[in-house]
Amino acid sequence: MKKIAGIAIAIFFGAIFTNVGGQPKEPARSNVLFIFVDDLRPELGCYGSSYIHSPNLDKLASQAVVFKKQFVTVPTCGASRASLLTGMLPRMVGELSNEALESKKAAGNEKAIPESFVQGLRQNGYYTVGIGKISHSPDGYLYKYLQPKGKDLELPASWDEMLFDPGKWGTGWNAFFGYANGTNRNELKGAVPPYEGMAADDESYPDGLTAKLAEKKLQELSGKKQPFFLGVGFFKPHLPFNAPKKYWDLYDESKITLTPSPGIPQHVNPASFHQSAEFNDYKLGDEKASLSAPVSDDYARKLRHAYYASVSYVDAQVGKVLAELKRLNMDKNTIVIVWGDHGWHLGDDRVWGKHTLSEWALRSPLMIKMPGSPQGASCDKIVSSIDVYPTLMELCGVKTPFATDGKSLVPLLKDPKHAGWSNVAYSYFRRGISVRTDDYRFTRYFRKQEPVNELYDHRSDPFENNNISGADPIIETIMPFWKKGNTGLYDKPQNIQQKSSEE
Repeated sequence: MKKIAGIAIAIFFGAIFTNVGGQPKEPARSNVLFIFVDDLRPELGCYGSSYIHSPNLDKLASQAVVFKKQFVTVPTCGASRASLLTGMLPRMVGELSNEALESKKAAGNEKAIPESFVQGLRQNGYYTVGIGKISHSPDGYLYKYLQPKGKDLELPASWDEMLFDPGKWGTGWNAFFGYANGTNRNELKGAVPPYEGMAADDESYPDGLTAKLAEKKLQELSGKKQPFFLGVGFFKPHLPFNAPKKYWDLYDESKITLTPSPGIPQHVNPASFHQSAEFNDYKLGDEKASLSAPVSDDYARKLRHAYYASVSYVDAQVGKVLAELKRLNMDKNTIVIVWGDHGWHLGDDRVWGKHTLSEWALRSPLMIKMPGSPQGASCDKIVSSIDVYPTLMELCGVKTPFATDGKSLVPLLKDPKHAGWSNVAYSYFRRGISVRTDDYRFTRYFRKQEPVNELYDHRSDPFENNNISGADPIIETIMPFWKKGNTGLYDKPQNIQQKSSEE
């Protein structure tokens, strides 16, 4: 199968980059369907988790290159998406927050630099449409949780159309935290449970409406001669873990396994983690979580059940969009990308949430399907979310007017075992900088709490349960790679004082 996949990928790139006579030509103008999924762990069938019901994403994976070791730069929604959309590593502490894109604008970027790769495509002839959560805002507009919908776009230069159907919830932020009866966490001031499984249809929750809107927009785009970029952002499995009951029924809660990392890793300061504040904001949860008092095994299973149901629900919505793309016969000329904006601790290290520099929070799914590629392939190289920008530009034949921090993944799309790949990814948060190499994760924190160094050997400790930073020779070998990822983020004293409770 892998041999067939390699041949298919080679044929795709040969068709794009050469004429019949073998002479180089400009890349074909493929459409782009980019699906963003919030808080999605790489816990899918196509990532080896056979207990997860994700048939639609698994089917896509069978036709795509699946990146098994893709890491985000910042383990929080807005900052992670900003880094992906700009192709840049964070250089200011404001770029570690959910307001990262606003921070970039406040700093005054050069006019020659597009605000996102979407704008870059738009400037080069693409018709760009966003639906749902692409940047940080759930509907693309800037406003606070309890305010009416804003008038200013988060990415004003990027979109020809920015769409969202808030349904019975009224606004994007209310829908983001919405329950099947039309209520939401915001207006109820957190007096809600962190999960819900109602006997309801898919459109009783916001992602069902997003899928329906995406299907309709694809029908409209099918009549355009202009190439398009369609970004579709789904909310689940972000908290609250709400999904129709039929997706809960796919799982036997009693058979759900618990984390292989039930405690704080050995030789690690608790300051590297957090007290699950976002999770505990749901005041009607059965139990509270903390580093000192983990939730019971029964409740952990219930929460994992809820998360898995949400994954299966969003998988079904992705399936609807992909099915419509195929029905319209547009799959033959559309690049499809699925990306999760970061991982999520499901009780791992006693944490329920993201916001850590651990593998649990930093690793997320990435799969890229090229037109005409009938079989899938897996890539085990270390890649970063900042690599998506230059990859997409190359595939679409668009030159960027600046050098991103990322590297095009095209060599790995041609050959997933490409020997020349650097195998390094960087991440930033909680006053720390982390580097992931093929065998190790090394993190150094700019803080008072000791130890400030953490080193995990992924060959023997894939779940990062034992900090071996006392192994100085290994650190000496990794340090040159770590230094290349030090963007100066914490060089200034005021930056070191960054609040680490961005939960």
